[in-house]
Amino acid sequence: MPAAKAIKRRRKLARPVAKPKTIALLTQAAKPMEATVLPGAMRLGQRVAPSILLALITFALYYPVIHHPFSNYDDAEYITDNVNIHQGITLATVRWALTSTQHANWHPVTWISHALDWQIFGAAATGPHFTNLVFHVCNVILLFLFLVTVTRSTVRSLLVAALFALHPIEVESVAWIAERKNVLCTFFFFLALISYAWYARRPKLGRYLLVAALFALALAAKPMVVTFPFVLLLMDYWPLQRIQGWIKPSSNFGAPQIAPWKLAVEKLPLLALSAGDCLLTVFAQQRMHAIRAGVAYPLWLRVENAIFSYAVYLWKAVWPVRLAVLYPYPAGGISALRLIASILVLIAISVWVWRGRNRRPYLLAGWLWFLGTLVPVIGLVQVGEQGMADRYAYLPLIGIFMMVAWAGCELAERGGHKARWTAGIAAVVVLIALAALTWRQVGFWQSNYGLWAHTAAITENNVAAEDVAGSELLLAAMNRGIYYSSAAQVHFQRAIKMNPHDSEALMNIGSDIQIHGHPTEALEKYKLALQYADHDYLRSKILSDIGSAYEALGDFMTAREYFQKGLEIRHPGLDDSAFLGYARTFTDEKIANLLETLKAHPSAGGYLQLAQLQDEGGYTAAARSSYQRAIEMDPSLEAARNALARDAQRKP
Repeated sequence: MPAAKAIKRRRKLARPVAKPKTIALLTQAAKPMEATVLPGAMRLGQRVAPSILLALITFALYYPVIHHPFSNYDDAEYITDNVNIHQGITLATVRWALTSTQHANWHPVTWISHALDWQIFGAAATGPHFTNLVFHVCNVILLFLFLVTVTRSTVRSLLVAALFALHPIEVESVAWIAERKNVLCTFFFFLALISYAWYARRPKLGRYLLVAALFALALAAKPMVVTFPFVLLLMDYWPLQRIQGWIKPSSNFGAPQIAPWKLAVEKLPLLALSAGDCLLTVFAQQRMHAIRAGVAYPLWLRVENAIFSYAVYLWKAVWPVRLAVLYPYPAGGISALRLIASILVLIAISVWVWRGRNRRPYLLAGWLWFLGTLVPVIGLVQVGEQGMADRYAYLPLIGIFMMVAWAGCELAERGGHKARWTAGIAAVVVLIALAALTWRQVGFWQSNYGLWAHTAAITENNVAAEDVAGSELLLAAMNRGIYYSSAAQVHFQRAIKMNPHDSEALMNIGSDIQIHGHPTEALEKYKLALQYADHDYLRSKILSDIGSAYEALGDFMTAREYFQKGLEIRHPGLDDSAFLGYARTFTDEKIANLLETLKAHPSAGGYLQLAQLQDEGGYTAAARSSYQRAIEMDPSLEAARNALARDAQRKP
């Protein structure tokens, strides 16, 4: 018995010890922890770290714009001369923003953002520049987050965002305050895309309404994003892969597939928003006479320019040099060789991406993104005087960047370890080169003259650039008290050679002739300029200059008539030259009459009165001479002595 008990006891001791309940639960929980929590933390790190890196690099690269001045290209009409913006955020400002068609667009969100800038930062340019830069940084991050969320590819998404952040063609949208509408509408565009990805994974009405609301805000910032519903269809194709029967379901994102017709119906409410915004935009542009077609730009010329512009945007994506703030419209048309080459390039790429649509769906999605988002601004409906613009490529080139990043990474992965290293080094070199070009391009925006002189130098037959560069030099001279600039006249003469009917150049050349003491010859230039002036702003200036020429000739009645005509069509952005000139003619008339009297009956009191009238009219040198003449005739004339003393104190 004792032996049997001992054996039984040993067997009992040899049994495995049962785990406590708590330990068992922890062990069971550890398995899903490895599958969910740790990868989730890694995914979070794969988003946060690249986002911070992108933000720091982009901000550092564009930081100099914060110290740049307002541009003389639309910034005055948008901000510095816009009294509605100067009120800040008020009920009246919001009402005006919602109903205004100023500058040929309906974009209330953009107006409100400028008003908020003015309220926070005041009249300095630093604040609005900072706001533009912040929106660009946010856009870079949002683009990365959208792509990495729907594709689960950190490296490729990072490369696309880096290209978007560092490419110099994007500089215009960031460095130009009036282009706030571009970075702002893109901000809401990307938020709407991210919301759509959230909706696509689990379609619900609330999520769809969020997409629609963000899209509406994007439209209210700039109408260029009217193609958003079509972009969503592209995203359904790739990378969301939602189109049933067209493409296999995504293993990365996991959005359920839906029949094509249901996806099309799903976009109809968004398409209605696009249609409504198109109607508002056309109304605004017609109201402000911004749409230019017909005789000036016939349909065949607009089609030619559109085809050529597509090819040029592609070339600038690859070789981003000689970027300008204004590319003049090719009024003479595109050469046959350039047009044929452009058509062949577009057809070749289209055929290539179509043939690879099954194996490489990202090629077709990226190419159609580029072609489609450019449609509203490609010039088939011409608005403004530009043939194309770098700012128009801000959003569309993302399609090309996606094609390059995904195709490049796929080729590198096929080539093995060495190919991946080579591709990585090549990508870094390209990004550094783009950053250097962007830094250089940002520098051109440091001064208005530098920007326009650069534009005039790198473009052909750019009359507007020559005019603006010359005007900037003339304005700088006038700010120093000098009403002439030989360097400015060089620009005006170049403009006249390019276009003998250029009213702005004719006006400025006339001003130069008048300053040199030939008002009769100046009148010929002024009247020719008035004949070709095509907007009220310029006509008002020219009428004022004609008045000043007649004033110099002593024909005060005629001068008064022209000053008055200038006042009748006075533009808000002009100075008070017409009003001051009109008032001055009465003083001039008194001076002329008094001079005639003094010739016959000179007196100290008469010269004192003459000097005071000349002072009142702004003829300081002549007034000084008249005061001295009065003192010579009557040394005890204290009023004349005191006036000369005050004048001496005013002189630097």
